[in-house]
Amino acid sequence: MIKRSKVPQSRRAEIMGLFQIHADDLPTLSASALLRFLHKDQMEQAATKETVESLIDRYEIDEAAIESRSMTFEGFLRYMESKDCCLFDQTHTSVYQDMEQPLTSYFISSSHNTYLTGDQLVGKSHLDAYVSALRKGCRCLEIDCWDGPDMEPVVYHGYTLTTKILFKDVVATVAQHAFEVSAYPVILSLENHCCQEQQEVMAHYLISILGDKLLKSPLDHPTTGDLPSPNDLKYKILIKNKKLKSQLKAEDRAEGEESADEGEDGDDEEEEVEEDEEEDEGPQTKAKFWSSRKAGSKKKKKKVKVAQALSDLVIYTRSVKFISFSHSQDSQNSYENTSIAEKKARKLIKASAPDFVQHNQRFLSRIYPAGSRTSSTNYSPQEFWNAGAQIVALNFQSLGLPMDLNDGRFQDNGGCGYVLKPEVLMSRERSFDPSSSQHRLKPTQLLLKVISGSNLPLPKSGKALDPFVRVEIHGIPSDSRCKNTQTVKNNSLSPHWDADMNFSISVPELCLVRFCVRDQTSLFRSEFVGQYTLPFTSLKKGYRWVPLRSRDGCSLDPASLFVLVCYC
Repeated sequence: MIKRSKVPQSRRAEIMGLFQIHADDLPTLSASALLRFLHKDQMEQAATKETVESLIDRYEIDEAAIESRSMTFEGFLRYMESKDCCLFDQTHTSVYQDMEQPLTSYFISSSHNTYLTGDQLVGKSHLDAYVSALRKGCRCLEIDCWDGPDMEPVVYHGYTLTTKILFKDVVATVAQHAFEVSAYPVILSLENHCCQEQQEVMAHYLISILGDKLLKSPLDHPTTGDLPSPNDLKYKILIKNKKLKSQLKAEDRAEGEESADEGEDGDDEEEEVEEDEEEDEGPQTKAKFWSSRKAGSKKKKKKVKVAQALSDLVIYTRSVKFISFSHSQDSQNSYENTSIAEKKARKLIKASAPDFVQHNQRFLSRIYPAGSRTSSTNYSPQEFWNAGAQIVALNFQSLGLPMDLNDGRFQDNGGCGYVLKPEVLMSRERSFDPSSSQHRLKPTQLLLKVISGSNLPLPKSGKALDPFVRVEIHGIPSDSRCKNTQTVKNNSLSPHWDADMNFSISVPELCLVRFCVRDQTSLFRSEFVGQYTLPFTSLKKGYRWVPLRSRDGCSLDPASLFVLVCYC
């Protein structure tokens, strides 16, 4: 049972109204009446007499009511304010999905430039950033590796003023915290700029510090041509990096081998920088910075092959350059994956989204933010999840809508960092185009009533809020929209909206639903108060309370919303 703070009188009154309707004005709710409430109002059709007995045992404390197998209003109130009546389906707080599918079948919680706690130019690099990401369920971490003094590789954002930390300390931190919140595999995505000698030092640290956690050889079971599953790789750490082409003859390698220091998994980041300059999206100072960075990169860069010792540690996550979907279809192996800058990925979706979806059925794709995002802002991950991209990397240190969506997506399936992609993205029989609005003959109708709020946090000024609620649907473009309640004046404790909303959703299994409370500070301006985001597939029907979170994702308990949910 969850203990919650004192319920405002308005919320008590709303719940009392429900109680009286089903109790027929009697002082207690009989077991049969409670079962009717579960079936009719909470739409829990699987509820049985045993369900009701369990609720009475858990939430009723009045001895006479327990004896008569009924529930008083106070017991009913405790039930309505418990996790059993939370908007988020509590069966989804544990791993419940099939974890035996290949890695390509999952969305994987992923971080970009994980070491940074601030921006990409002068921000601090810190080990705590890795701890924080791992504790949020992140399963793909990025490590930018550069030659350091005294043969000690360092981690920082190259050619900038970001601070440096030791590679060996990063590896030790990962080893300590990798499986605190999830048993499923961690992928270390190396952006490797080191000389061969320091790459050998990196390999030594990976082997000696990670020990048995490090996957050093393919799994010992018959292969079907697919990647292993999350279950196969439990408690294992995988290295994502370039790998030597063993089939090349020794005399050809010097000419044909890929460089180890070509930015994000090869040429991709250099291509991205060129795109940024051509499109001239950022301010002049930003363009100048990236221009100088590129010039410095060309000046300092030496062609360096991947060290054999490091290459040997790359098993199922070999980085290769993306050329085209047809090239991947003909030439890419299941254990090879590509990294694509957000702009290039967006162009691919616009030009051939169904091909991108099919590509992501066979291969892992990593999407990363544009180099012009020097302040560590994020794109919306939803547009790339819509195309089935698995490793959609975000700057975890940057707060706001994109990270709210990421947190909402990955609180599903027990917060383990792996969420099974919906069937619409995995079907080999029927192609899927997220940009199309025609997907189902009969869309799902989501009916919401935003009834009230309680205990909303006051701003620093201490002035009572003028709150309203914005409900947002994030999915394929044709499903994405938002609606607002009216504004309630001067009420933080118990605002009442009683606002009905109707959303027509064609691909609900891809959707996230976000409830955002805002304070109307002037006619055209409002400020963030709290939010909660969850997958549509984790929505519980009926009367539910919505826990609110702060901008940094922390609980604002006892702040909450009270809503009625129905969909068909």
